[in-house]
Amino acid sequence: MKYKNYEAFVSYDEDARIFHGEVLHLRDVITFQGESVNELEQAFHDSVDDYLEFCKERGEKPEKPYSGKFLVRLDPELHKRITSVAYKLNVSVNSLVAEVLEQYTAEKSEGI
Repeated sequence: MKYKNYEAFVSYDEDARIFHGEVLHLRDVITFQGESVNELEQAFHDSVDDYLEFCKERGEKPEKPYSGKFLVRLDPELHKRITSVAYKLNVSVNSLVAEVLEQYTAEKSEGI
């Protein structure tokens, strides 16, 4: 499920006969539940809207699912080779790594 750039994982509890959902990729915890798909979807929207309003009232920026930044630890020799290749191609290390990851994930996501 997706709403306002937030994505949720949903599971079904057979014993309670209820759907449970949780917004993914945040440190903050946003959960919701419903007995039907429509109720679940509405609860998801309400929970995200409540979270955004809560942040606004506190003067805080809501957490975004992805910032576009991530830290990768590498072997120093690999780091050196990446930097060297980027320099020779006249591109930034970020651009080179982003391009390689884009190609790799596009290739690997086929058939998944």
